[in-house]
Amino acid sequence: MNNKDIGSKLFKSIDNFLVINLFIVIIFALFFIFSILMEFNGYPMFLSNFRKIWNPIILPLITILITGALVNGIFTWLRNQLHSEDGDI
Repeated sequence: MNNKDIGSKLFKSIDNFLVINLFIVIIFALFFIFSILMEFNGYPMFLSNFRKIWNPIILPLITILITGALVNGIFTWLRNQLHSEDGDI
């Protein structure tokens, strides 16, 4: 196996992880909306449970998602810059 295959598999696995992370964040966002609606209807236990899982679960998921998107964007930009410099010669 050469380095391109390993790098390709690594980026593919990171992309898959970030997609799964995105869907988990979307599910928690829907749970938050549901919790707010239930709070307005007089059932505070859902929002209380959401507050309990905010710091240990949801905040790290959002941080990983944003960091992964930024790092992926920077690597893609750098890769495009390196390829465009090769084409100019």
